[in-house]
Amino acid sequence: MKILFSNLDQLKSINYFLSLNKLSNSGKLEISSKNNWAYVHPACLAFTAAIAEEVGKENTTINIDDEQAIIYLDRMGLYKYASNSCPVKYDKHEESGRLIPITQLKTDAEQSKFIADLHPILHLSPEKSETIKYVLGELIRNVIEHSNAKNGAFVAVQYTASKDKLSIGICDTGIGLRASLEKYHNPIDDLDAIRLALMPGVSGTAYHGGTGDNAGAGLYIVKSIVKTTRNYFFVYSGNAAYKMHKFDKRVKHGPRLNENPFADKCSTYDDLPSFGGTLIGLDLTLTDTERFSEILERIKIAYSKAIRERKKTKYKEIKFI
Repeated sequence: MKILFSNLDQLKSINYFLSLNKLSNSGKLEISSKNNWAYVHPACLAFTAAIAEEVGKENTTINIDDEQAIIYLDRMGLYKYASNSCPVKYDKHEESGRLIPITQLKTDAEQSKFIADLHPILHLSPEKSETIKYVLGELIRNVIEHSNAKNGAFVAVQYTASKDKLSIGICDTGIGLRASLEKYHNPIDDLDAIRLALMPGVSGTAYHGGTGDNAGAGLYIVKSIVKTTRNYFFVYSGNAAYKMHKFDKRVKHGPRLNENPFADKCSTYDDLPSFGGTLIGLDLTLTDTERFSEILERIKIAYSKAIRERKKTKYKEIKFI
């Protein structure tokens, strides 16, 4: 297996990164890069670490020549998953406030500690921390509860102070979205499974509408939060991927929260290298947004309305003889 980093490894063009991967059952993983790359989104790093853990540290190598790239990958914790150590000596100064290196989470207790530690690590205001804690909590909870991933969730976070933007990646090598939803929702393919997973009220443990107040709300709410902050959101599972584009900042009224994710401005892919788990990447701009409590209230209203409409439609479909 081979994973190649490039200078296009942002959410805007993450499909290019994924298309370069050569995933197989060879039992070995080689990580390399194109010359002069400048940035790797945390989603790409979480994805790489998850596969490296699956293959095994002894079967994973990182072959990169660029010194700046080597230092960056070491600071983000990728060399922990490789058989070769970081070949560059450098001043490992405190990273607090800029990034959270790749972190593996397997249990509810590990998730709780990770979320609790976010505020002091990122030095953000309580209001901004609340948004991030909610988003990461939902994403990690989904992995632990639904993915059946023996290695848990791999999470990486990077904060860009100049843009007040947080980039998040979370990946697992579990059963994937299609298998998770097959029991109750019968997705026709991997892309349909992604569509269902992003709809309100769709859960791998219940029929449409869920069984509780928050059933099937997690990914829909996270995507909606990203949309209100006018950023990218990305999901990859099986051979398919979904990328929600930025909402146009020139539009004065706020983004409409669509029930069907394909109604958003987006790109879809169904010809990527087959990946058994699930990868989610997103960006959040924390400046000049609505208060998180207001965002969440608006999303919950849209969520409840969508569930009511779906139940009403389902009732109309019932034929009494």
